Amino acid sequence: MDKVLASNRPKLLFVVTEDWYFVSHRLLLAVAAREAGYDVAVATRVRQHAETIRRAGIRVIPFELSRRIGNPLLELMGLFFLYRRERPDIVHHVALKPVFLGGLAGWLAGIPSQVNAVAGLGWLFISRSRTARWMSPLIRWILARLLSAPRCRVIVQNPDDAELLKKSGVGESHLRMIRGAGVDTAEFSPTSEPREPICVVLAARILWDKGVGEFVEAARQLTQDGVKARFILVGDPDPDNPAAVPEATLHAWQKEKIVEQWGHRDDMVTVFHAAHVVCLPSYREGLPKVLLEAAACARPIVTTDVPGCREVVREGENGLLVPARDAQALSDALLCLIKNPELRAKMGHRGREIVLKEFSSEKVIAQTLDLYKELIG
Repeated sequence: MDKVLASNRPKLLFVVTEDWYFVSHRLLLAVAAREAGYDVAVATRVRQHAETIRRAGIRVIPFELSRRIGNPLLELMGLFFLYRRERPDIVHHVALKPVFLGGLAGWLAGIPSQVNAVAGLGWLFISRSRTARWMSPLIRWILARLLSAPRCRVIVQNPDDAELLKKSGVGESHLRMIRGAGVDTAEFSPTSEPREPICVVLAARILWDKGVGEFVEAARQLTQDGVKARFILVGDPDPDNPAAVPEATLHAWQKEKIVEQWGHRDDMVTVFHAAHVVCLPSYREGLPKVLLEAAACARPIVTTDVPGCREVVREGENGLLVPARDAQALSDALLCLIKNPELRAKMGHRGREIVLKEFSSEKVIAQTLDLYKELIG
């Protein structure tokens, strides 16, 4: 009986490179879709979070899709056969590689509808390397054609990404602005500041593109100037990413004792409650969930004036914006908040207000479910 009922429900398949990312950014949406009547599954690389996904009632399909260039033809064929076997009514691709290869595989397999979530335009669009400069125009040209299919919709998280895709040839009627993955404002709740010393936290994968190098340099400058504060990196290295900080560099920083390295943490609420200031000096983002979570916890933010980050921070209201790749400007902004508890409290309160009004998970989920309805009729 259950199989008969499931066969009558529209099939929704998520394609995500990593199971941890699905749990962090899309699990609440998947559960809401299941409760709305969809038969939901996720194809992802399985590491440590498959049971969490299954307990939420979502079927897990182990699928290896490396975030490196890897063997794209082999991965494309794998996705094609996956789609032919599963025959989903909607495939929801998340991030650039699943969007690119999955979009092509979906077209070849005759998938009725696709949702392509461009979660930031990634290394190819921000790297200054020769490889990225050569590949980016070709990738944009192919993407524009894939994303312009009749029953394809593209989720963008900030206006800059929307404009870049439109300039690449994606029609405006295919674009939908849904701002991030949302944040659970009940879980990420405000608390009063902890006792000093001041803790400045950067929570992200340990990549050069996240501004980790500038953060360490700013911490070095402030420490040398006698500022009493702790500077903390929360997150793991990401060896599959071309922008990964080498292990040797991390060991050198550890010996220097300028920054603390806490590694991966599942208890991010506890991390933010232990922080006085949250920092993310990225070069480009989609819409960073870590900043939404920090703001929901009423923590002031220092981040860069780049796509994605400036959608969360309103200069002088809930945080400070600095130019990307500028360690001195970052150091100055951090010092401003380190020295001013009243400003920290004011900005933290305003950040919580902004998240409640604009970035709650309930709002993001409702917008995405409406998009699914639009596609299946």
